[in-house]
Amino acid sequence: MNNIVRLRNAMSETNMDALLITNPINRFFATGFKSSAGALIITKSDAWFIIDFRYLEVAEQTVKEAQVVGLPGGKSYDDAVKSIFSDNNLRTVGFEDGFVSYSAYNAWREKFDVELVSAQKLINDLREVKSRDDINKMIKAQRLAEKVFEEVIPLISTSVTEKEIAAELIYRSLKNGADDKSFDPIVVSGPKSSRPHGVPGDVKISNGFLTIDFGVVLDGWCSDMTRTLCVGKPDDEMVNVYETVLKAQTAGIAAVSAGVNGVDVDAAARDIIKTAGYGDYFEHGFGHSIGLEVHETLKASPASKDILPAGAVISAEPGIYLPGRYGVRIEDILYITETGCENITNQPKKLVVL
Repeated sequence: MNNIVRLRNAMSETNMDALLITNPINRFFATGFKSSAGALIITKSDAWFIIDFRYLEVAEQTVKEAQVVGLPGGKSYDDAVKSIFSDNNLRTVGFEDGFVSYSAYNAWREKFDVELVSAQKLINDLREVKSRDDINKMIKAQRLAEKVFEEVIPLISTSVTEKEIAAELIYRSLKNGADDKSFDPIVVSGPKSSRPHGVPGDVKISNGFLTIDFGVVLDGWCSDMTRTLCVGKPDDEMVNVYETVLKAQTAGIAAVSAGVNGVDVDAAARDIIKTAGYGDYFEHGFGHSIGLEVHETLKASPASKDILPAGAVISAEPGIYLPGRYGVRIEDILYITETGCENITNQPKKLVVL
């Protein structure tokens, strides 16, 4: 991964002399190099990657399209950035206004003799559109998550706790080669399954619906998947709720295509749930974009103003949550194309009864 050229090309359509990137995820997006600290400066003809001694040797071997600059001893990153700005007569600098704190912004205004301008949308727009190579890496992450899920299903019973299943998801993800988890797994059972972001407890898994929502990080890319299982035989209403959520997801997926508004995708799924009489019990959006972070900037929700671009990746995760009783959510991941979308999730969606 090296997106410095893409960032430079996007800058050419602005009045920026330079782009300053300090967010770790954005630095990784630009350079393909992971580090807990660092700064990247891109101009229309040059680029500098400033890094301290902990990462210097590997950065010099890894980072392309940018001059690797070792942080001098006794100097701060801000000192090094200021020197490059001054030495190259840079005056208008784009920065990540959605990431940089107010105090850091004020410190930069005092220290740097430049005009700081918003560049967050420029970076976000580039990150939202994934290449075929990017999506292939996301597919690998998804397949790993599916393997883990299949390994964990036989471990589920009313004699183990929600926390134990969550721990198994994390352990088996790492054992199978994941770099990390995308987020803390959600494992909630019985009445707790009505909590969309419920926290696994030190309690035995209950009879009824069991919601498992988890993902892995592999080569920097995230996966995200939710499946709702049933421990014990479901009654007719439970089956109806599950089938309603599945129909809603199918309708939403069918509505996804490049150029479609996120609110219209959400409405396609939401109308199914409303018609079934559960409209008051679906209060989150249909989906969100995903990539190097599990939640990126695009949304398919009732309030969304986003036009979904080709190359974006979004979740498809409608749900019904009946407070104090149970909840159902089914989540897949979609790669948006000019003519529709590619569902990169292979995990079956037929209700599994344990």
